[in-house]
Amino acid sequence: MTSPIDVVRTPGRAAVAAWTGSALEYYDLAIYGTAAALVFPKIFFPEGNDSAASIAAFATFGVAYVARPIGSFLMGHIGDRLGRKKIMVGTLLLMGISTFLVGCLPTYGQVGMLAPVLLVTLRLLQGLSAAGEQAGANSMSFEHAPEDRRGFFTSFTLSGTQGGQVLAPAIFLPLAAVLPEDQLLSWGWRVPFLLSAVVVVVGMIIRVKLDETPEFQAEEKNDEVAPAPLGVLFRDHWASVLRVFFAAFIAMVNTMFQVFALNFATSDDYGIGFDSTFMLWLAIIANLVAISTIPFWARLSDRIGRKPVFLTGVIGSAVLVTAFLGAIRSGSEPLTFVLGVLLAGVVYSMPNAVWPATYAEYFPTSVRLSGMAIGTQFGFALAGFTPTIASALMGGEADNWYLVALFAVGACVISAIAVLSGPNGTHQVGTSEVGRRRPAFPRTVAMSRA
Repeated sequence: MTSPIDVVRTPGRAAVAAWTGSALEYYDLAIYGTAAALVFPKIFFPEGNDSAASIAAFATFGVAYVARPIGSFLMGHIGDRLGRKKIMVGTLLLMGISTFLVGCLPTYGQVGMLAPVLLVTLRLLQGLSAAGEQAGANSMSFEHAPEDRRGFFTSFTLSGTQGGQVLAPAIFLPLAAVLPEDQLLSWGWRVPFLLSAVVVVVGMIIRVKLDETPEFQAEEKNDEVAPAPLGVLFRDHWASVLRVFFAAFIAMVNTMFQVFALNFATSDDYGIGFDSTFMLWLAIIANLVAISTIPFWARLSDRIGRKPVFLTGVIGSAVLVTAFLGAIRSGSEPLTFVLGVLLAGVVYSMPNAVWPATYAEYFPTSVRLSGMAIGTQFGFALAGFTPTIASALMGGEADNWYLVALFAVGACVISAIAVLSGPNGTHQVGTSEVGRRRPAFPRTVAMSRA
């Protein structure tokens, strides 16, 4: 039987476990995105066409998002059938190993076309891992948390993403600043990928000691675990899956800021002339601000509901992403810096803070992990290709930035409509009832709240 002390401490341990894994995942994504913008076009693809090389490098960034939807079915089934803890341990190992191996890859100059093929293969493995990481971490922290603080505890998953995005440029920045370009391109870029092994070790120590969630244990004890979670999900909760899919379009703002803007501002192809060090510092400061604002927005959602916080952030993101891209085109570093911090650090943090609890409350325990995994990963797939789409819309012309802004605004509008159509006050409703059309297995609200 769980002791009173364990009841109090378990939400915190689950939140820390979610933070570390999410930090590793987004450290990997941010390092890869930074390298894709600054280094990979020069070392993994043929010389002669900078625009084509940038688009190809961004495509390797996006290919992981192709694997995510596929992996979401597998990871979702395992998580809802065998438990949250197994997913959290497995995804951490897979992400860590594949990221470490990226740092060991030969370049195009060494092995020709085999280099980008190996790069894509490892990106696919990263995508399979990411398919279950956030959904597993969100389910774990959500189901361990007190009902009136679920927004706060689940927000640690997204706080971890910002932590990873701070750590990535913080490591890449001194390398890019200190090393001559030839050394950065030969061995310096490998260091951040190899260092991911440290985060894996720390994360594994925390996760292997974490207990399975009370809600999943209750389902196992009462033989209520769905034998085919995906069948139940698409039979009874398909509308919630679609809602999460469209709501997740807001993630395009993040990849627009973290990856495309870096290339737009620094590439010779566009002639803006910003230094890469300036843009990396912008990313660091914005993500540090986000780490401090995410818990505030999440706790606010526990008091007033998820929907008002989410929608305010989405609308603000639509306005600020346009202003941010316009500021880059104007060549004004101070304006770009202020708008970038407001966008990524403050306004985008609102939906980012509350989507874990928002989406979790759309599904009952029996299909929660698979519902969140499939819904988010299909939505995130478009976000992963945002830099590629944006580069194609630009066509090598800086004055076409407004087309990219319109694309981002469209994504925000779709996300807002999806959440607006969802249930109100889900933070006050027993989670066995939210998003449920008809019961798939006999259960009680009390059991759901175990």
